[in-house]
Amino acid sequence: MEHIPQHIVLFPDGNRRWAKQKGIASLEGHMQGYKNLLEFAQWCKNRGVKVLTAFGFSTENWSRTKEEVNYLMQLLEKGLFDNLEKYNKDGVKVRVIGQKERLPESLQKAIKITEKATAKNSNFNLNLAISYGGKWDILQAVKKIIEEKIPADKVDEKLFENYLSTAGLPNPDLIIRAGGEMRLSNFVLWQSAYSELYFSSKLWPDFTEQDLGLALKEFDNRARRFGK
Repeated sequence: MEHIPQHIVLFPDGNRRWAKQKGIASLEGHMQGYKNLLEFAQWCKNRGVKVLTAFGFSTENWSRTKEEVNYLMQLLEKGLFDNLEKYNKDGVKVRVIGQKERLPESLQKAIKITEKATAKNSNFNLNLAISYGGKWDILQAVKKIIEEKIPADKVDEKLFENYLSTAGLPNPDLIIRAGGEMRLSNFVLWQSAYSELYFSSKLWPDFTEQDLGLALKEFDNRARRFGK
């Protein structure tokens, strides 16, 4: 394969629908989705992808039931602690983007510990978007620029990107969305200006390494012109 995306953004969508089809609790769907995300990250790493950003919990997801929100927060915390040793062994740098101040204190602590422990790893970058929204990201960048009183004539795209939560990362080359929906759902809106989009009808827990291969093959066949 000639072209491998440096940065993949993932929408692991369809966990609850998958659980409903199986006749099991929706929370079990999230657990299966979590397990598949760990596998997906390894598939990406094995294929030469350098950065993976996964949508874990959006700003809109706070409107879900308290039971589901609490479960997801606990699952995210468990995922960070349970995999910390493996992240360091495999050279994975973990970063969380989003409204961290809205998260439970125990999850905030887990994030700080994980980010600090993996900060010097350089083989692969895993970014987890938790309580994240694309509109929020743009607004918080604007507010920081205003607070720092940067003159308007000094603000360009390069400077602005340094104030986004994804500062320092390459913009995504490929966005993969499982679950059949065909929209960006308020995710990395600025960063995805020239990203290639790939939509799969597979519900996330059923998404396989073969499906990733199909997405990468499609990406390899596209001509990226960046508006030129």
